[in-house]
Amino acid sequence: MQRYGLSSQEVQESKRQHGQNILPVPPRQSFMSKLRDNLQDPMIKILLVALLINVAFIYNGHSDWLETLGIFVAIALAVLVSTWSEYSNENAFQRLQAEASRSSCKVWRDGEPRSLPIEEIVVGDVIMLEAGDKVPADGITLTGKLEVDQSTLNGESEPVTKISREIGQEATQGRDLLDDHSLYRGSVIVEGNGLMLVERIGIASLYGQLTQELREDDRESPLKLKLKHLAERISKLGYSGGVLIAVAVMAHKLVLAGGWAAYTCNWSVVSSDLLQAVILAIIIIVMAVPEGLPLMIAIVSSLNMRKMLENHVLVRKLVGIETAGSLNMLFTDKTGTITKGQLEVITLRTGEGKKYHALVEAPAAMQALFLEQVLLNTSATMGAAGPIGGNITEKALEKFAEGTISTSLMDELPQRVELMPFNSSNKYSWAKVEHSGKEYYLIKGAPEKLLPHCKYYWSEEELPLTMSETLRLQQSFWLQQQAKQAMRLLALCTFEGGELGQELPEKGLTLVGVVAIRDDVRPEAVEAIAQVQQAGVQVVMITGDRKETAMAIAREAGLLVSEKELVWTSAELAAMSDEDIKENLSKLRVVARALPLDKLRLVRLAQEKNLVVGMTGDGVNDAPALKRADVGFAMGSGTEVAKEAGDIVILDDNFLSIKQAILYGRTIYKNICKFIVFQLTINFAAVVTSFIAPFLGIDKPLTITQILWVNLVMDTLAALAFGGEPALGSYMAERPKHRSEPIVSRRMLEQIVFSGTVMTVVGLAFFQSNCIDSLFRGAPDHIYTYTGFFCVFIMMAVANAFNVRTDELQVLKNLQQNPAFWRVMLLIVAVQIGMTYLGGSVLRTAPLVAQEWLVVAGCALLVLAVGRIFKLFKLNT
Repeated sequence: MQRYGLSSQEVQESKRQHGQNILPVPPRQSFMSKLRDNLQDPMIKILLVALLINVAFIYNGHSDWLETLGIFVAIALAVLVSTWSEYSNENAFQRLQAEASRSSCKVWRDGEPRSLPIEEIVVGDVIMLEAGDKVPADGITLTGKLEVDQSTLNGESEPVTKISREIGQEATQGRDLLDDHSLYRGSVIVEGNGLMLVERIGIASLYGQLTQELREDDRESPLKLKLKHLAERISKLGYSGGVLIAVAVMAHKLVLAGGWAAYTCNWSVVSSDLLQAVILAIIIIVMAVPEGLPLMIAIVSSLNMRKMLENHVLVRKLVGIETAGSLNMLFTDKTGTITKGQLEVITLRTGEGKKYHALVEAPAAMQALFLEQVLLNTSATMGAAGPIGGNITEKALEKFAEGTISTSLMDELPQRVELMPFNSSNKYSWAKVEHSGKEYYLIKGAPEKLLPHCKYYWSEEELPLTMSETLRLQQSFWLQQQAKQAMRLLALCTFEGGELGQELPEKGLTLVGVVAIRDDVRPEAVEAIAQVQQAGVQVVMITGDRKETAMAIAREAGLLVSEKELVWTSAELAAMSDEDIKENLSKLRVVARALPLDKLRLVRLAQEKNLVVGMTGDGVNDAPALKRADVGFAMGSGTEVAKEAGDIVILDDNFLSIKQAILYGRTIYKNICKFIVFQLTINFAAVVTSFIAPFLGIDKPLTITQILWVNLVMDTLAALAFGGEPALGSYMAERPKHRSEPIVSRRMLEQIVFSGTVMTVVGLAFFQSNCIDSLFRGAPDHIYTYTGFFCVFIMMAVANAFNVRTDELQVLKNLQQNPAFWRVMLLIVAVQIGMTYLGGSVLRTAPLVAQEWLVVAGCALLVLAVGRIFKLFKLNT
């Protein structure tokens, strides 16, 4: 069975006993489930209470159905848009995951090899593994010797050796990743080939168990916390204001009636007045709540999520992008995120000090010596046209040799007799080769390991010359310089003086040359890191590299710029107490030789300092830290488990895309703040005007239906206008918002009160100023003056929208990037003009003439002018 695998009958029996090799998909929320969750939003709850009260009054015949309809529409639009955005993006993510997880493996079935999807693997199957294959399940090595990369499971970059278990040898208890015989799903074969017996599949595998451990509750996003506090404050103010205005109205009626006795002699009048006061109180409460805010959040999030997808950022959860804008600290991987993730040979330096930046530049003799190392001292499989597979270092050497490998060269190559693979203890590999009856060794490894054993070097004429002390010192100096530039160095040597084993001869190696290899920093990442740092986000690079290499990369990327900034190794981190780490965390820039548990610990400690923390990751071992962070950035090339744990998937693994996520997160926050100022200014003016008017003898400056019309138009349409405001680079120059910082800042509050007061004064002047009243046609019920005030209130709100959308004095700045804004505002103006003709008794309107419209326009422009004065004042203070 070990050789030929299971029969079809045995496969079915195994499926019946152990199931299929399918990882459990985390339970997905249905559309209705997400809808129920979104109904728990604090703002929505306030609106639901108001809706229920209005329904009750409609039932008793004391409320307007338009008011109830307006509240219902606001709730329905907000909840449906946000739910659909999350639901559709989650479906897109699942399609991405399904496509990424489609892979197959070679398995023995019914005595012959077959290629099957990994989902069809069962316990007892015999899998054929070779370099480049991903292990599809947990099991043991039956035959062969394998070098396995288990970094996705434990974060260790060094491959481990797996050998076959001898007959009768007792199996290791538990799940030990360092066990010589055990193979685990998710790991990758780096070198060798062999057979594997499947023992555990699906959820029973270690990979499957890790996915089940990611059940930690999510923290509330900073934005949700701020909106929750805002909703609590608005509800308290609304309820207090409603009660206060009801009491004030009843007191006013009492005074007008001439006292308590005179007023209470007719209880039918008292009950009617009391009902009207209660209805007015409810309207004040509804007016105080920015009904359009939930809709606006849904719209702005949805619009920006689509834009971000174009920038290689897939948002799985709205909370992720909301929180990204508030990040204080970002822990990021190095390889593939800050660097390109592709090793490249920069220079070949020969024993006599000559340098070549491509192998084709070197003399033919040097090319031949180098190619033997590339083609024979390698874990890759030799094909007709050259090597197939190999690790990333060997692929870099192959690329360096491009243009020099030919069919004739392949025919003339020596024959490889034996290969000793690279291992972390020796730090070198060798291949024993034979050519024309002559045997010799090709050796490749760390310069610090090989150079002390070199006595000779190959000249360009392919003659071994004795290495002088001067050349040795020059080579040593060059190596030091390259290490400081984050170069990975590899020495290439030959040996003809006998047999090699696990130990090198004291002297006798001949140096071919030293290659400098590096994973270049992405040019766009350097600029992106600078912008993120300018935005007040502390960026910490976490890498498995040694300290010197990590520091060199960090300097080049702009992370290390002063001696006061800290670089810790995993060992140094482990020796420190939590309090010591928290005390020095603000100066940390690099963690070298990092382990997965280091990431989790750093996230926890940063959050204990009340920081908003982001974490990048790609492996299974990164998943707990991704889940724990306020924002988990999973790499698109990473494991399915990491992407499940993350909030945002960076499809191109690029730090620039992380910067874009932060920018769009800030854009969402800024647009929400703009809308809050816009909405609360209108609400402030409407509430204060309605409160003061009865005491000035003004009867209903705004009717209930007009108030509902203002709310309906300004909530829904304005949400569309502000939702499309562009992502501006200037947002990255602002400091991040603290987690506990209120969403309504002092400046916002000043703007709301200032503009709201101006609108209130202009509104009351309409009724108290004979001058303004004279500009409108006379009528017994002052219908034209009342219509003028209604239109002025709408037009002032439109003018204030232009003030609010930018902090610049030029209110039209960047307007071309959001054409929906001026279109929506133009639509509001057009609809309002139309309503003066069509509103009639329902909206208490009448058509205005040109002179009256000029008065309305002048009042609206006054708000623009006053808004400019406010900005000038704030700029000079």
